[in-house]
Amino acid sequence: MPRTTAADRAHGFIRDEILHGRLAPGTMLSENELAANLSMSRTPVRAALTRLQDEGWVTIYPQRGALVRELTDQEVREAAEVRHALETAGVQRATPPDRERLTASLSGNIDEQTQALGRRDFAAFTTLAMSFHRAFAELAANTVLLEIYDRLLDRQQLSIIRSSQRIASDPDLVIQEHRALLEQARRGDWAAFATHLADHQARSHGLESG
Repeated sequence: MPRTTAADRAHGFIRDEILHGRLAPGTMLSENELAANLSMSRTPVRAALTRLQDEGWVTIYPQRGALVRELTDQEVREAAEVRHALETAGVQRATPPDRERLTASLSGNIDEQTQALGRRDFAAFTTLAMSFHRAFAELAANTVLLEIYDRLLDRQQLSIIRSSQRIASDPDLVIQEHRALLEQARRGDWAAFATHLADHQARSHGLESG
């Protein structure tokens, strides 16, 4: 098992804080404060921030700190378009037994989404919603397709966090849309699924529909 370094631990901590919305876009991160909070020197923190900048999470400003970067509309749109294609492909390629199994497994997921939104637990909702959408891509039973989908999970999570106020303003609509998507997938109506998914993404993320 590879040895975990202090820089790895700092990277994992900061990235997790960003992904869960505890370090909001626009937050200026201080090497000194991070090092103190993590009980380590500034050197591994600096290495972690450099790696996060390379990955697109922060922008480093010398002598000032590292600014948590916000996804642009274009980045959200492009990631949504790729996920749309992969989820639709899964529904299109699924067999009837696969679709029935999907319905059985995701019905409970939607109930949990409803409960999470009802108690305003947005972190739990985000995890459930990501699992819900990934399940459609899984229907394709294509490992390469899923590898591509999983490369977008971080951006998907940030997109949902970015849209949390919009989603929370009308949680019933989100749940209704998820139920409609599941029903269209159950029927194997991939064309209707594709249209509804595009509208759902546009509304959820505040993007203009194509």
